[in-house]
Amino acid sequence: MIRTPEQCPPRSVAGWRKASGWNDQVKLVPVNGERLAGKGWRRLRNWSFAAKDAVLPLVGFEFARVATTMPIAFIAHSGRYVPAAVMSPVKGRNLYVAASGQWLGSYVPAALRGYPFALVRVKDAEKLALCVDEDSGLIVAADEATEKFFEVDGSPSATVKTVIQLLQEVEQNRALTAMAVAALAEAGLIVPWPLTAKIGDQQVTPQGLHRVDEAKLNALDDAAFLKLRKSSALGLAYAHLISLPNAERFGQLAALQQQLAPPPMPPPSELFTGDDGGTIRFD
Repeated sequence: MIRTPEQCPPRSVAGWRKASGWNDQVKLVPVNGERLAGKGWRRLRNWSFAAKDAVLPLVGFEFARVATTMPIAFIAHSGRYVPAAVMSPVKGRNLYVAASGQWLGSYVPAALRGYPFALVRVKDAEKLALCVDEDSGLIVAADEATEKFFEVDGSPSATVKTVIQLLQEVEQNRALTAMAVAALAEAGLIVPWPLTAKIGDQQVTPQGLHRVDEAKLNALDDAAFLKLRKSSALGLAYAHLISLPNAERFGQLAALQQQLAPPPMPPPSELFTGDDGGTIRFD
């Protein structure tokens, strides 16, 4: 059972992103009947809320899907490495989100699919609390068009239960993923990734990204290789290596974003220009 604390600590959608400087902080509040009385939530209509997310955390069960559409990297945080989907080499810009909010990839990371909800670990405890981003614009006065948080008996609504199930699956896989990534690091396989990507006419070199050293991986002795296999680290390493060429898509995605962007509005002074001496006609 997920227990709700009196107050969820302010944190980013993925706490490690704030430490790495990739994303702004987002305040999360607990989901409880007292705080959310008379309120409902709207389902996502597009992905505009993620337009500034350059990287997002991943768990192991996502690697195979992510590897087909975007690069996977490792980011150092609190003395360990966290796997991340890299959606842009430019801080504050997500190349997979069009101006209309359309998603331009084939897979949406689970970190986004649960929005505006998140499971937050209660301070000094092992409990997880269901929280929601109250500033998301999706939490509004309840009406016929909104989803409800709770049933009449106070239990989570069917839609909230679906979200909880997704978030729980992510959290359950997170520990296994952390152990697998730790095994890669212990084997000395995670090294800085000197990525350089061309965006328009500029060469962009993001900082803080790491990758698996394929040469070192192939040079492991049998004992070290077997240890990685038993920790499920090999599957993650190979999916990660397969994903790296997706960084070549960044330039194409930037061009596609520009192509899909609506044309800029002309200045007001140009809206009423013409050959009639400035006279506005309605005939």
